[in-house]
Amino acid sequence: MLLTITTTHRPATDLGYLLHKNPARVQAVELAFGRADVFYPEASEERCTAALLLEVDPVGLVRGRRPAGEGFSLAQYVNDRPYVASSLMSAALSRVLGSALNGHSRERPELVDAPLPLEARLPVLPARGGEDFLRRLFEPLGYEVVIEAEPDGASAAGLAEWDRHPYLALTLRGRLPLRALLSHLYVLIPVLDNDKHYWVSRDEIEKLLRHGEGWLTTHPMREAIVSRYLKRQRRLINEALARLTSEEEADADEAESEREQEEQAVERTIALNEQRLAAVIDEVRAAGAASVIDLGCGEGQLLRQLLGERTIERIVGLDVSVAALERAGERLKLERLPEAKRRQIELIHGSLMYRDRRLEGFDVATIIEVIEHLDPPRLAAFERVVFEFARPGRVILTTPNIEYNARFENLPAGQLRHRDHRFEWTRTEFEAWARAVAGRFGYSVEFKPVGPVDEQLGPPTQMGVFQP
Repeated sequence: MLLTITTTHRPATDLGYLLHKNPARVQAVELAFGRADVFYPEASEERCTAALLLEVDPVGLVRGRRPAGEGFSLAQYVNDRPYVASSLMSAALSRVLGSALNGHSRERPELVDAPLPLEARLPVLPARGGEDFLRRLFEPLGYEVVIEAEPDGASAAGLAEWDRHPYLALTLRGRLPLRALLSHLYVLIPVLDNDKHYWVSRDEIEKLLRHGEGWLTTHPMREAIVSRYLKRQRRLINEALARLTSEEEADADEAESEREQEEQAVERTIALNEQRLAAVIDEVRAAGAASVIDLGCGEGQLLRQLLGERTIERIVGLDVSVAALERAGERLKLERLPEAKRRQIELIHGSLMYRDRRLEGFDVATIIEVIEHLDPPRLAAFERVVFEFARPGRVILTTPNIEYNARFENLPAGQLRHRDHRFEWTRTEFEAWARAVAGRFGYSVEFKPVGPVDEQLGPPTQMGVFQP
């Protein structure tokens, strides 16, 4: 059972400091079910690869365990466990690479959270659910996923005879912290298998939440991951999902209230929010839209203006924050609207990380100052949800132009407009992203400035209007 991790970060041998394993020698660790060796097939300034080789002792694996059925079961000793990545690999990651998994590095602390060019390879993976499920697990995390249908040596070993699901070779490439890569592997490898080597108890919830922190809450396959990781034990699944949901809502509620206050405080001097809403309304009118969905509607500022447009028959506002939706309902005075108007608008709770059929069939989707609040690895999932699955007739998207920040007197140099912003793009960066998305999903895109245009720095807000 083998896992290799490669980096081209310079100097690439920093990987040894992050893993707490010296590239100059082989290091062995005895485990209850076998032995793990860490070694480096290559270690230079330009490229470094660390390999974790796990040798499973089938006898040691079942020693002290009572057979599942009566009498002797050969399957306890003759199975695929020594050859494929499974929960045994996750246990080895925790035991052998625990410091790296938990984000500790005494020699290179500045690299612990630094995005690094990384490639991970698992030559034989029991992919229960097949290639499509495998991609849906890893692509939303920002990886380039390469899958080989016939992994190295699998046919010769006759592994497919031991189980009904396919064995695949998986390569993941991405730019992210090493600790994030290890956390993803720790959680998701057992999700692809159906045979954890230990009893799943309530302690597994804590492991799942600890190693899923920062990504599992918003993963579009969250429910499937939790269910499989906890071996479909309904009581444990319900508890884990309840805790994840409460974390998601708490974070979203806090971020939403702070977002509107802080962004408006920075931009108030040029009344940018009003100009932005007016520009979006102009685009909605130009589209002749009869149905509009506002993705990330917040407290409903745009929704209120859309209600005043006579040609629009259906309006939907979606947000991940329940509290924001409640405030939107109050701001829109939904309970006091005439019945015809009340039927025209709907507020729904949801996430832009999940495929959701409620988002389909709209003439226009508006996404106003939203994407900069997404972690960059989540953008791939967002792009598919909006442009591939929902596929509205027109997408109107705005985001800050970081170049213009120098013109805000109350914004310290180098600081983003809001502390919840994960990034802010230059005009070149935004246009490159938008053109790539448009080309990938069969749209064209037109760019328009919003707010006063500075000759050198451009507008404070940049808008992209996408059409099929």
